[in-house]
Amino acid sequence: MLAARLARFARERTVLVVSALAALATIPLVPPDEAYLGYFDLKTLACLFGILAVVGALRGVGLFEHAARLLVARFATCRSAVAALVGSTLVLSMFATNDLALIMMLPLSAATLLKAGWERSLPFAFIMQNLAANLGGMILPFGNPQNLYLYERFSIPLGDFLSIMALPFAVSVALIALCCALFVKPDAPRTMKKRATKKRVAKDPRDGALPDKSELACADAPRVSSARRPRALAYAALLALVIASVFRLVPYPVAVGAVVVALGALDRRALKTVDWGLLLTFACFFVFAGNLARVPAVEAFFSYWMNESALLVGAGASQIISNVPAAVLLSHFTDSYAALLVGVNVGGAGTIVASLASLITFNEYRIVRRGFPSRPALARVTPGAYLARFTAYNAAFLAVLLLACAPFV
Repeated sequence: MLAARLARFARERTVLVVSALAALATIPLVPPDEAYLGYFDLKTLACLFGILAVVGALRGVGLFEHAARLLVARFATCRSAVAALVGSTLVLSMFATNDLALIMMLPLSAATLLKAGWERSLPFAFIMQNLAANLGGMILPFGNPQNLYLYERFSIPLGDFLSIMALPFAVSVALIALCCALFVKPDAPRTMKKRATKKRVAKDPRDGALPDKSELACADAPRVSSARRPRALAYAALLALVIASVFRLVPYPVAVGAVVVALGALDRRALKTVDWGLLLTFACFFVFAGNLARVPAVEAFFSYWMNESALLVGAGASQIISNVPAAVLLSHFTDSYAALLVGVNVGGAGTIVASLASLITFNEYRIVRRGFPSRPALARVTPGAYLARFTAYNAAFLAVLLLACAPFV
């Protein structure tokens, strides 16, 4: 039983386990001492906790799902619906981080497209939403975890941050919009009558629990009722307070303390649903990066290559160890924060592990496809075929972004 529980934990928390093992592996190289305490960026951890907690509370009152539903309902073709879903994911990633944006929007996208009979566009929509989440959040310091860390580590002025990220963000938005316009057909939804007839005539018994659950998710997702509006406003005020602390307008202990007290009184469940694994993963990365930075051979190697091209090293390292640990590690070897900032953000495109959020999308696609075995359009796109498409789009985005950004950083 214990072995099974450990195996399950390792599967569910692979990144945390890997980061913990990496941190432990560096301890023999640098035995624990007083310098270990300086590894941890407490403000980054505190602000990330505050954002995760408040976003969880806002999600609990149905704010994000309600806003996305209202937006999608305005569009009547597959192309416009996909564009709206992808655009919603992009905007949401700016405030809720890329992981949470995908967790909230992917089920809504699956339910919307499947219910309208647009399942052929579902793999493409998932890929574009993944790119939108990873690249859309780059424009703000709190949009992605690596941004929050680098913004605090280098004390980047807000104006400088926005000017540095404006070009890659604009190129990313343009590429996503172009792909949605070119690769999605403007099909109208199937009529409910036609679909009901098909269900009566030949309902595949394998389309069991998940189809009903997914379709109900679209209709029964929580709405911001009049009774919930006061809480939604209170949570929005808390989010504004945390954002103000990120921008150094309010001391972060004050903002985080207010979040803990307010949610302790209004929504304790939001505190329980905080992704504590992500915070522990960050702590492990701090130990891993801090120790490696004190190994002379490692310091000399990365310092040389970061001096040669921090942009390419940041993007390249992200393809192997993902962009968050790449940002934490490489920040020890350069003072050129502009190139590193752009590198680890555009490096979120590329391989399936370039951004940990991509694994969320891949897993969600496998779940949806397994739940709808009788949909031919989905059955044809196996997980392997999806991964091939994912890699092709991501590689193209990464190449264009690097070419566009290289002359300016």
